[in-house]
Amino acid sequence: MKKLNRYVRLMLLTGLLVTQTGCLEWLHAYQTYLQMEEFDRYFVVTANEDFTVHFKQPRLVSDDFVALAKLHASSEEKTPAGKRWRYWFRKIDQNSNLVNPEISFYCDLAFDKEDKVTEWSFSKLFLQIAPPEFLEASFRSLGGAEINEGKKQLRAKADLVDKIAADLPKKAIVIQKLGEPLEIEDQEKLEIYKYQFRLDAREIEEGYEDRALSEVRLSFDKASNELVKMSGRFAGLKISINYRDFLEDDDSKMAGL
Repeated sequence: MKKLNRYVRLMLLTGLLVTQTGCLEWLHAYQTYLQMEEFDRYFVVTANEDFTVHFKQPRLVSDDFVALAKLHASSEEKTPAGKRWRYWFRKIDQNSNLVNPEISFYCDLAFDKEDKVTEWSFSKLFLQIAPPEFLEASFRSLGGAEINEGKKQLRAKADLVDKIAADLPKKAIVIQKLGEPLEIEDQEKLEIYKYQFRLDAREIEEGYEDRALSEVRLSFDKASNELVKMSGRFAGLKISINYRDFLEDDDSKMAGL
């Protein structure tokens, strides 16, 4: 029944998209979304110096990313397997100038000779605000996520994935890596540190220039000084992760001892 529902949804969406123009990228995105429901069948995750999601049966192609993001990567290079795109995000100050010394991170997309994405990687600095354990859990939670067709958004469900036992990043370490924020918002139980990064895009579609600006909000618990939530926009992709949603509760930790 589960497989039948998946194919029915795919057929209905296909019927909708073929009646429109310029919507093939949404079909590829939806096919990838369906794969997320069987994550280990279609994806492999590795975390060494960077964090990489490997696509076993890729559906997305390079034009999909350009069409969805409305901008091009910072650099493109040919590789023996196909090609690799890199998106550089560089920290800026209150005057929109690059900070000195530079603070930056990147994400990479690798494509095969058929132009299909095979890897999606995040650099070491990005993992300071999205630790590997939580980043993997976030990807896994996309399986079965609620789709908002109007806003073209996915709302992931953390309760559908196994809880993890991991340490949350401490504020002092995050600040050491990212430097001082542009602004600090004081709430009752949280301090929200706001940063801005600018994407070094080679080309941006007219009217979407604001997508080169990445606004990152880091929420720290006042009592523990732990990073409990990260939200931001990266190359037009909005990401919000509440790390507490993925943590084991105290009873689960005791049961595992």
